[in-house]
Amino acid sequence: MRQYVLRRMVQAIPLLLIISVLTFGIVEIAPGDAAQMYIDPERGTDPAYIEQVRTSLGLDQPVYVRYVGWLTRTLSGDLGYSMRTRRPVSLEVGDRLPNTLLLSGSALILALVLAVPIGVISALYRYTLLDYVVSTLALVGISIPVFWSALLLLQVFAIQLGWFPASGMTSVRETYEGFAAFLDVAHHMILPTIVLSLAQIASLSRYQRSALLDVLNEDYMRTAHGKGLKRRRIMLVHALRNALIPMITLVGISVPNIVTGAYITETIFSWPGIGRLGVTAVSGRDYPVIMAVTMLSALLIVFGNLLADIAYAWADPRIRYDH
Repeated sequence: MRQYVLRRMVQAIPLLLIISVLTFGIVEIAPGDAAQMYIDPERGTDPAYIEQVRTSLGLDQPVYVRYVGWLTRTLSGDLGYSMRTRRPVSLEVGDRLPNTLLLSGSALILALVLAVPIGVISALYRYTLLDYVVSTLALVGISIPVFWSALLLLQVFAIQLGWFPASGMTSVRETYEGFAAFLDVAHHMILPTIVLSLAQIASLSRYQRSALLDVLNEDYMRTAHGKGLKRRRIMLVHALRNALIPMITLVGISVPNIVTGAYITETIFSWPGIGRLGVTAVSGRDYPVIMAVTMLSALLIVFGNLLADIAYAWADPRIRYDH
């Protein structure tokens, strides 16, 4: 297993390099000039001054030279400075990364906690009214865009009913400490967590239902029933564990959806995370932040898939990554 993990980490290096090249190229061909963010408006019409700013930023060099320089600095831990706030990009990302991990992690946990029992119940009562209702709701959940469900919940539960805050991570007019601060953050994250988890609950529950139905039709399940084992033991030990194996892979695949969905959700709910930082950077042409957020998202996706493979081998003893 150790060799497999190391091999996967080495294989991820070319992938991340390709992503960095594509991202750098897209930023390079984007309309506008990065130097405009540093130009003094009072001297913005002086060509000599503009050229001086471009030279100080290294924009007069060939694109491949700038890419190598950016990659070298990034590998050494220097992500540059934000064009918008003039703060180090590492601080901009570091301040918001825990917030995104908190929101996305809570959404993923909520999706698993609800999707697995929903899928199991739907499989056990297949072709009944309950199964049809669950299947219909799952189809609706998969079909609804993230931004639409976010705006709907925001309008109903935050604006009209006033049950939850409409934006932010903490109360602006209040200062809480200790457990009260925890409750305040939890109160603010209820709506965005639900929005992020809705599509995942719908899709994962359908996969769980399908996986459990496949397992229930296996020969060893009929053998377990023939031996007189208790139904609860058959479902928990034999059926559910084997049905969870495909779900583990799907959880790893769902990490990109959680990350990309956070861009929309964090922007709508003004959640101070990586997603909102990325959207703000794109709208403000903050190229150093765009590059950092993109590469961080790629790292999270690669890491999520690696964790899924490791958990897959743990759940199924027949799978070995020794070679």
